[in-house]
Amino acid sequence: MELAPRRHGADSPDLPALHALIHSCFAPLNARIDPPSSVASLSLERLAADAEAGEAWSLGEPPLACAILTPAPNHLYIGKIAVAPAARRSGLAQRLLALAEERARALDKPALLLQSRVELTENHALFRKAGFRETERTTHEGFDRPTSITFAKSLVPDMTKSSD
Repeated sequence: MELAPRRHGADSPDLPALHALIHSCFAPLNARIDPPSSVASLSLERLAADAEAGEAWSLGEPPLACAILTPAPNHLYIGKIAVAPAARRSGLAQRLLALAEERARALDKPALLLQSRVELTENHALFRKAGFRETERTTHEGFDRPTSITFAKSLVPDMTKSSD
């Protein structure tokens, strides 16, 4: 599926569609994850602020997939990855991850970082296939077990490997 990526600012007329896509993709996950996703409290105003502080990207018109990229000192954080159910398994999530890598390189960030809930093993497989590795497991307040996994992808060449 060939869809050009589109960047959205805080005043983008497509922001409500991104907001709806994120909510529709994350809401069903609450039956699988504990604690429930914080996306339930994501307002349109908060999404606009996130787009202003970082970068909101989508694929398709109307949006079929989207992600929010947030620059940090040593990485670019990928959040709110959402792909419409009808567009899943068509490579859109991989395209968003590749776009994030392009943006990280353009912003001179040495790594990509993202988080996923422990229960979402199909997402973990997608991230590993894209070159991410698990770096940490964290626990939400009030839980006695890990609830989230941090994945990272280094964009700096590994100088310890021999080229012979």
